[in-house]
Amino acid sequence: MNVHWNQGSEDCVKNPQPPIQVHQYNAQTFILRESLCATYEAPFMYLLIGKRKALLIDTGAVSDAKTMPLAQRVISLLPNFASRLPLMVVHTHGHLDHRSGDDQFRTLRDVEVVPTDLASVKDRFGIADWPKGLGQIDLGDRVIDVIPTPGHYSSHVAYYDRRTGLFFSGDFLLPGRLLIEDTDADLASARRVAEFVERHPVTYVLGGHIELDQSGKTFFGTRYHPNERPLQLTRQDLLALPGIVEGFNGVYANRGGYVLMNQNRILILLGVGAVIVLVAIILILRDLWRRVRSRSQSN
Repeated sequence: MNVHWNQGSEDCVKNPQPPIQVHQYNAQTFILRESLCATYEAPFMYLLIGKRKALLIDTGAVSDAKTMPLAQRVISLLPNFASRLPLMVVHTHGHLDHRSGDDQFRTLRDVEVVPTDLASVKDRFGIADWPKGLGQIDLGDRVIDVIPTPGHYSSHVAYYDRRTGLFFSGDFLLPGRLLIEDTDADLASARRVAEFVERHPVTYVLGGHIELDQSGKTFFGTRYHPNERPLQLTRQDLLALPGIVEGFNGVYANRGGYVLMNQNRILILLGVGAVIVLVAIILILRDLWRRVRSRSQSN
């Protein structure tokens, strides 16, 4: 994981960047990142290759194959290009910044794109007891465990590669904002994951984005990320997550080096605040109008 990720640019017109950065973790594992100049989300995607099948986790935030040739790049990384392995495309969850590239793969031969709705996730991965059960994907001498992690998204899952010990956490855990839609579900997921990693070796935890710099400043909506934190987190970070989520107030908190947010509640509070301010302005203006009118009448 000794890799320097492209930090984007303050001026992407003057300093255009390659659309995709690829890091080869080992001969059968690739980490891909969409350029910050293409999307401020700059999501990470992961390609795992087995003996009988390859697996792509997430398809990023950009749909246009001309500006973001994701499918072309992924296919080029597969062994035996002419008679390549079948490819299975899966997702950590259904937000658009993780599945916008799906259409690039749908028309390709020997490619399966798994939908992100809960019914499809449960059925395709064989998770009958959601969210307590586990699913599996066998790539051929490479088994991937599928772990339900709802909280950020109702059908969110994480993936654990038994061969490498890599834990792919999506937006459930990453160096940045932990956006929590359902606190109870997220806490339950954190506890289940902690129990899972207590029984399994974890080399690195790899999430969907990097949103913090080394000082803890949050990157959001910017295409320039100087001095980013490393992508990789640790087994200990997963074990500490239940305690971090347990203290979340349900709206906003800065805990354990992460920013925890419920965006929907924050938007509601901002909306209520805006209404209150507007009503206050109207009342003040009405009072001023009455005073001016009263003075003019007395004169």
